Formats: sequence, structure tokens, C-alpha cells
Amino acid sequence: MNSQTLVILAVTVGIAAFVQGGSGLGFALIVAPVAGIIDPSLLPVFVLASMIPLNLYITWRERGSLDLRGARWIGAARLAATPGGLALLWLIPDRDIGLFVGVSTVLAALVSLAAPAFAPGRAAYVGAGVVTGLTETATGVGGPPLALVYQHRPPAELRSTVAACFLVGEVASLVLLFATGQGHVADLGWAAALLPAIAAGAWLSRVVHQRIDARRMRVFVLVFALVSGTVLIAGP
Repeated sequence: MNSQTLVILAVTVGIAAFVQGGSGLGFALIVAPVAGIIDPSLLPVFVLASMIPLNLYITWRERGSLDLRGARWIGAARLAATPGGLALLWLIPDRDIGLFVGVSTVLAALVSLAAPAFAPGRAAYVGAGVVTGLTETATGVGGPPLALVYQHRPPAELRSTVAACFLVGEVASLVLLFATGQGHVADLGWAAALLPAIAAGAWLSRVVHQRIDARRMRVFVLVFALVSGTVLIAGP
């Protein structure tokens, strides 16, 4: 990876960390398509590893608003579905991973834009956990199902609960990916190298997260996801 590409990736993860720190979602929707365009081999390990410190920070910062009941149901379903996500990764040829990420990203954004308001219950929590376990393990993108469940809850509750669910799932997915030979140490190295960019984005989100217009930020993330996902589908 040359210096110009590294700068592009650093700017991308910095912006994504700011967006997720402020709105509660968006990191993977922003980073995964860009990483897929740059180098599909970065997926999903690079995205998963990059999100761990960010979500650890957000969970701690917003810990007073955490929905423990929802997080327990989502977390349990997310862990149960993780092997299914690994199976998807085995079934998808390396040359098609970018296409799969693009299609997953566009579908997730469209569902997020079109979904009506509803009051989440146990079935919604479990369903979101299962879908997240499948898609995040395979592609690094898993936020939209959780965003759908919490999109009409207070912003702090969405940020804290989604971050906590992500944190548990990301660790589980990485452990399984490395245990089965699907993970590469080099991808962890890139995530570590970009920690300053992630920290900068997270710090900026701390400054503005109480004043940010979460609805407009959500629309920005979803529009970006649609555009970048379409670029991935179109291919070189």
C-alpha cells in the first residue's frame, strides 16, 4: 500500500469515526466500500479491527444510556450467527468479495431509508442480531439492522447500545476468522497504523455529539453508502 493510498484510508477512517461517534452508525458503511475499492483483501478483518477501539470508547462515553435488555438479546443472537457469517465468507470467491460488499451496502442503506417507525421487542432484537452476525462477519458491515431497531430511540441510547453490541460481535468475529485461517496479521497492522486517525475522529465527535443533527448525519451516511456501494458493484 503506497503513501497516497494510506492517506486516503486514514482520512476515510477519521471521517467514519467522527460520523459514528456523533450519530451512532456509519463507520463500516463508509470504510468498507472504500477499503473494498482500494484492496478487497482488507475485508473484513481491517474494518472489524478498526472498530474495536472506537466502539470501546463510545460504549464507555455513553454508558449511562445503555439499553442492557436489548444489548443482551442482540449480543446473544449476534454470537450465534457468527459461524454463519464465516460460512458466507468461505462461499464467496475472493474476486467477488467487493461485489458482495457493494450489494450488501446498497441493500442495507435502502432498507434503512425505507423502514417505518416501530417499537422494538424481543423478535426485533434477535432478528437484528442474527443479520448483523451474518453480514458483519462476512463483510465488516453490520450496522443497519441495529440502526433500524434503535433509530427512533434517544441518540445516546442508540450510540451506546449499538457500540456495545458491535464490540462483542467484532471480537467474536475476529477470533473465529483467525482461528479458521481467514484472518491476516497484516490487516491488524493497518488498523493499528490508523489508530491516530480513528482517535482524532472520535475526539472530534466528543466535541459535537450532543449538538449534532443525527437525522441529517444519518441521511449523509446512507447516501454515501449508496454511492460507494454502487461503485463497488460497477467494478473497475
